Amino acid sequence: MKPVIIFAGTTEGRMLSEYLANRQVSVIACVATEYGESLLHPMPCLMVRAGRMNREEMAAFIQKEQASLVVDATHPYAVEVSLNVSQACEQAGAEYIRLIRESDAEGTEDAVLVGSVEEAVEYLKNTTGNILAATGSKELKKYTMLPDYRERVFARVLSTGEVAVSCEKLGFCGRHLICMQGPFSEELNTAMLRQYDCKYLVTKETGSAGGFQEKIRAARNAGAKVVLIQRPAEQAGYSYQEVTAILEEKLLKQAGQEPKSKQWDNMVILKSDEEELPAERTELPKELTEDTALKNGRVVTLIGIGMGTWDGLTLEASKAIQRADVLIGAKRMLAVAGEIKKPVHSEYDAQRIADYLDAHPAYTHAAVLLSGDVGFYSGAKKLYEVLLQRDYEVMALPGISSVVCFCARLHLSWEDVCLKSVHGRSANLVGAVAAHPKTFAILGTSDSVISMCRELQEYGLNHVQIHIGERLGYPQERILSGTPAQIRQGSYEDLCVVLIENPECFSGVRACIDDGEFVRGKPPMTKSEVRCLSVAKLQLPKDAVVYDVGAGTGSVTVEIALQAADGMVYAIERQAEACWVIEQNKRKFQTSNIQVIKGSAPEALTDLPVPTHAFIGGSAGNLKAILACLLEKNPQIRVVINTVTLETISEVMDCLKSLPLIEEEILSMSTAKARELGRYHLMTGQNPIYIITCRGGAV
Repeated sequence: MKPVIIFAGTTEGRMLSEYLANRQVSVIACVATEYGESLLHPMPCLMVRAGRMNREEMAAFIQKEQASLVVDATHPYAVEVSLNVSQACEQAGAEYIRLIRESDAEGTEDAVLVGSVEEAVEYLKNTTGNILAATGSKELKKYTMLPDYRERVFARVLSTGEVAVSCEKLGFCGRHLICMQGPFSEELNTAMLRQYDCKYLVTKETGSAGGFQEKIRAARNAGAKVVLIQRPAEQAGYSYQEVTAILEEKLLKQAGQEPKSKQWDNMVILKSDEEELPAERTELPKELTEDTALKNGRVVTLIGIGMGTWDGLTLEASKAIQRADVLIGAKRMLAVAGEIKKPVHSEYDAQRIADYLDAHPAYTHAAVLLSGDVGFYSGAKKLYEVLLQRDYEVMALPGISSVVCFCARLHLSWEDVCLKSVHGRSANLVGAVAAHPKTFAILGTSDSVISMCRELQEYGLNHVQIHIGERLGYPQERILSGTPAQIRQGSYEDLCVVLIENPECFSGVRACIDDGEFVRGKPPMTKSEVRCLSVAKLQLPKDAVVYDVGAGTGSVTVEIALQAADGMVYAIERQAEACWVIEQNKRKFQTSNIQVIKGSAPEALTDLPVPTHAFIGGSAGNLKAILACLLEKNPQIRVVINTVTLETISEVMDCLKSLPLIEEEILSMSTAKARELGRYHLMTGQNPIYIITCRGGAV
């Protein structure tokens, strides 16, 4: 079979070369430099020719190799090179196919549009502020026309010695020369723009394969103006997906292969009537039966890599990595497969992973590497949703989670462990520790261990035993144990795990707390029986976000916080003394999920998160305005109101009629408690109270 020549000066060109070579098609990939050659993985059916050629040299090379088909996958801005390839094919009598990188100009409405780097430089002459030039080393000389280019321009170019030397000769050196291989993530682009205080980003419209949208979003994040060099007019051609379909039809049938009849790259070979499966693959995984695999021919395997080392992978996971044709994940995850020579794509966002797979149909079996186990605070949850919507076949291979590994190291069982994560999220860790004999948490920053210890001490949990685990599974693994006071003396890495043992935990349900247990002062307090019934009427889920308006001593606040242990309670109180009392009760009852807000409602509610529930114990005559504010924040909010005066109950009735509220229940509650008088017990009545339950939703 005659070879296919691919002028592979782009990511798509390299991908196409490896895709065909994987299909046992003889491919010659032509690249301009040795650096371009190094980006292609060695393969039996793939030969790489490095070095620039003019039109005559291209034609001679095509004739010498007897190639009948040539794919032009050069850069969309390399107009002259593309013209040379086209004319060389015509001269050599070879079929010419142009692969066009699809345009993606979304989000460039505010960009300055220019036709060339020269025009960009002319525009920048009339501006001030630093510039990140991301247009390549070949265009860099044009920036020297800026009078102050040595101070203003930061050039991002390829990381080769030849490029670095040529840039230095032009006056770009030190921190003004950034030698790196792209494409770059949004986060890295943002960090660069901010690091060098760049007010302008000069770039070309390089499409998704060139990380164009990542640059646009980064410029928006950093407040930089995009100066966009528009694409030159391009001849007709085909998208990457269309080119793979054309080649499949032209070449694979010639080689006796049926398009899409197999899962390639040693993945799973589907059985036909005439052939037998290889001995080592006689059993198809349940998730990859013949019917399901033929849906779209593309499978994504989500792989839990455990603690992040090859030795820590399950055998099933290591086999899946070896048979995949592309590996996707954060850089730390991809490092686990460093010895496996596969195409890789560094990404962790589910939506962008799906977009990448859509743009690269040649990858029929992708593996997404995820830390720990796919079911424990994992990105797999979002990936299931996104990938299944796009009709991918999704497999999931579990790994060893950090909690399983750490408990094994400590010789502890984990069936009674409360699981938490404060890595990129908030969690009521104090409440969990107070209520459970063992609490496991994933921590996220270098100071999170110290902050955790400080908080445990602040809430009276000085006696607990803390175990810290760093770099589990790696040679540098470190495990330390001690009390909060002892652990606070050390220093710790960003990513670590913690297991906290509390032999004195209260594992029961705390409700209807006796009035005498609260710290008291002059502020009024809702009595225990009323408090218990009022909180019950709220019908709180564990993750409720609740406003306690007119919180007084915070007795209702505390009971709500204990019931909504995974939520947050905002105690709004205008009296300074009452705020102080609430803070004392917050610490006494170890309810760190309370935030005290000093101020009057409704003004104090404006900047708070959207509530799911509200308790109103005092309104200072602003009840209607408070309810209107709550309904504006959440039209479906559930509200319980307490009042002891007839005037307030009249105000409540007016609100129920004039506001979009559904009345559920109005009850009057009277209680009496016994007191001793000599050898007798006399009942002493409490003031009657009205408890009103309502919710938003009326039309």
